[in-house]
Amino acid sequence: MAEPRTVRIPLPALGGAPDRAALWLRIQGDAVADLHLEVTEAPRFFERLVDGYTCDQAVELLARVAGTCPVAHQLTAVMAFERLFRWEPDAWVTDMRRVLCCGEWLRSHAAHLHLVALPDHLGCADALALAQRYPQEMRRGLLLHELGSALVRLLGARTVHPVGLRVGGFHHAPPAADAAVLVGRLEDALPEAEALVRWVAGLDVPDGEQPFTSVALGEPDQYAMAGGRIQSGDGLDIGVDHFESEFEEHHPGYSTAPHVRLDDRPYLVGPLARLNLNFRELPRAVRVVIDTAGVRIPSHNMFRSLYARAVEVLLAVHDALAILRRYEPPTVPWRPVEVLPGTACHATEAPRGLLWERLEVDSEGRVRRARLVTPTAQNLARCEQDLRNALEAFGVDRGEEELRRHVERVIRNYDPCLACAIH
Repeated sequence: MAEPRTVRIPLPALGGAPDRAALWLRIQGDAVADLHLEVTEAPRFFERLVDGYTCDQAVELLARVAGTCPVAHQLTAVMAFERLFRWEPDAWVTDMRRVLCCGEWLRSHAAHLHLVALPDHLGCADALALAQRYPQEMRRGLLLHELGSALVRLLGARTVHPVGLRVGGFHHAPPAADAAVLVGRLEDALPEAEALVRWVAGLDVPDGEQPFTSVALGEPDQYAMAGGRIQSGDGLDIGVDHFESEFEEHHPGYSTAPHVRLDDRPYLVGPLARLNLNFRELPRAVRVVIDTAGVRIPSHNMFRSLYARAVEVLLAVHDALAILRRYEPPTVPWRPVEVLPGTACHATEAPRGLLWERLEVDSEGRVRRARLVTPTAQNLARCEQDLRNALEAFGVDRGEEELRRHVERVIRNYDPCLACAIH
């Protein structure tokens, strides 16, 4: 038997520098004997950043966890505090929070599809090469991305680290005229989003059905975004308060990012997991488009994440349009909240998947301990499984550069936010 060989492949395209992420392999013959996805970026200690701050101050700070999904971090904290304080949002607040989620999903998915994933699938070196070969499709992607940013700006005042959310509602209600402008843009974008779904459905993706467990929030009668019960393809169905009793987080010695397991096994969160579990809750107009696209759902081919993101782009445009068509400014955008001590928990669906937060509040209304479990942290163990399967199917008797290109494609398919994952 041949001697095992060890390969460490730096992944600068994922971590920003060669020393922030790497794939470590031990190869025995034509099999992967061992594999680690090393995340070595320095911890940011964001859970301690909110210690001692009031609830509304913590909401503003948590937006800084990630520039790509600040809405999810803010909204999860806001709704956790409101659950603890026994405060129920009215219909206007609930609707506007869904529009805000739609904006974040739309811009995040459009950016990942057109700048990261589609170049990989269409044999382009980068997004600039994709724009040269598919100029109309790239223009469409940029239009959808900017529309998502405009939705976030409508309710958050700015697109990066928005400041619109607060415990008890919103700081400000946009004028009806501003919402009407976006209604017109959303109407123009709806056929573009439908065309995106059909285009992505027609692309060839590698075969690769593999067993995995999907985990996502679920709600009756709507595709879950800002709340619901935590559900899995294996029958799990729990309230968000019971997350820690079912999911185990641990730090592998080779990574500053934690891994999370369910029943001592990796699992998947994110667009494909959501679509697998919730496709029956999609609006009828969206179902009509995907029913004619020819892609089987549920799917256990990880490369169908590309398609799931396109479907969620269409969903975001559809839902934001339906809500803003009936928009009327409220008398007041927020109502007072009585602060109570205790432990606040909530979960929402960030673009990359389930985001769970627990925040302990004292009698003065200050956060004294926080725990955040991010989508990328939950997906890292599943990604390692996927990499092992992909490399053995691809063939490990290749040069390091060829292996690097292949593993980066697999990892980018998860749209990881490594900085978000470290503690």
